[in-house]
Amino acid sequence: MTKILITPKSFANYKEAVYPLILEQGYEIIENTTGRTLTEAEIVELAGEGVAGIIIGVDPLPGSVLEQCRDVRAISKYGMGMDNIDLDKAKELGIGVRNAAGSNHISVAEHAIGLLFAIARHIPHNVASVKQGHWERAMGIELTGKIIGLVGGGQIGREVAIRAKGLGMQPVIYDPFLRDESFLEAHGIRREHDLDRLLEQADVISLHVPYTPETKHLIGERTLGLMKPSAILINTSRGELVDEDALYRALTGGALAGAAQDVFSVEPPDGGHPLLQLDRFLLTSHTGAFTREAVARMATLSTHNLLDLLNELPARTRTS
Repeated sequence: MTKILITPKSFANYKEAVYPLILEQGYEIIENTTGRTLTEAEIVELAGEGVAGIIIGVDPLPGSVLEQCRDVRAISKYGMGMDNIDLDKAKELGIGVRNAAGSNHISVAEHAIGLLFAIARHIPHNVASVKQGHWERAMGIELTGKIIGLVGGGQIGREVAIRAKGLGMQPVIYDPFLRDESFLEAHGIRREHDLDRLLEQADVISLHVPYTPETKHLIGERTLGLMKPSAILINTSRGELVDEDALYRALTGGALAGAAQDVFSVEPPDGGHPLLQLDRFLLTSHTGAFTREAVARMATLSTHNLLDLLNELPARTRTS
């Protein structure tokens, strides 16, 4: 029987809703039972033979793995970002790939706003202090009237802009690929065509772009130097967008007021990482899309995407 590999750990929470869709089309299901992200070797071991499709989370699918998964002809991303998949190699091998666009943008946007409140009002530090028996106060800032610069105007960036507008903030979007001027007009949101100018004027910068070779360390020594010393950085996209060493220097040197991220370049990070020792830096465990609603949507959409691809694409031709 042809098989489908499902790697996301949270996918099983919705198996009663989506597994019947897979089983009724005659596929056998292989689950990730490790409780963690699979390694490349484990993926090859599970999907090297007889697996037609993979529903993938953040597990690695480089070209070397795709070549060894000899029967895979369809990959469905459980989420949006596909930087863990070698898309060029997939195309070369005739493997179809789709992401679950529109499934988690609301949850991630709400998490970004939550991180912004947390760092602006020192909420985690204050809560921890009170629980330790202290009754101290750290002065925060109001968000009303502040300029929030959205780097990226896709689904998530737009949802953050709408919510920020509702908070009385002034959203400004930088995205050279944004073509929907009607969205900006409908919500009264300004557009900035120069990233440097956006960084110079914003009180908050929130990142909403994919990780690519071009966006690696988009926020680094030079770009951090353009930001106001009073500014806050929010990153719910990918850890690799930020040069973490440069961010540490900016926070400890007074060049930046605070930063809050849901992502890190290596997840989980080393517990001794210097950024984790700073009260002005917050890190959550890549939970932006981890809500009941988003997970249910991702499970359903990624399942339909995979089955649609498998029905559309021919069997993969083996070269050896």
